[in-house]
Amino acid sequence: MPEILVLYYSTHGATRQMAQLIARGIESVSEVSARIRTVPRVSTVCEAIESDIPEAGAPYAELADLQECIALALGSPTRFGNMAAPMKYFWDGTVGDWLQGSLIGKPACVFTSSGSMHGGNESTLLTMMLPLLHHGMLIVGTPYSETTLSSTTSGGTPYGPSHVAGSKSDQPLSESEKQLCIAQGKRLAQIALKLMEAE
Repeated sequence: MPEILVLYYSTHGATRQMAQLIARGIESVSEVSARIRTVPRVSTVCEAIESDIPEAGAPYAELADLQECIALALGSPTRFGNMAAPMKYFWDGTVGDWLQGSLIGKPACVFTSSGSMHGGNESTLLTMMLPLLHHGMLIVGTPYSETTLSSTTSGGTPYGPSHVAGSKSDQPLSESEKQLCIAQGKRLAQIALKLMEAE
């Protein structure tokens, strides 16, 4: 069965919850399944700070995960309007895939969580698209046919799902945010299957 990679980094759990909801949306489409992966923290000095296998949660991503999956959902918390360093570090290591063109034509979407409504979630989503575009991936946004996008008073953008976690990162995902995550996963899976059938 074809798989879609849901690749995320999370520090307080909100981005992980979003990843799980996107995976639920992916798996609501028959003939495809979700492969959930994360990335390890990075250190400010050149030394390993985490074991090769995480103690809990999703396994760490390998470059093979990118190559083996038919699509990608990429998630990171917002760090000053950009993806978190551990996720950027992972993408900095994908030059081999770029040289081989192994991701060209694969659909991808992005999602994020920020501390406040104007905490940079939209710029994070846009900047997360940049390495994907360099890899030749096809960006899948959230269309306004998802009526929740027009009515949400919490997170949600046409660039991809977002969450407003609050200054203490203690706000649970709203029903609107949950719905948009599930809808995004479903949309990504449907488009990935259509592209696969067209080949």
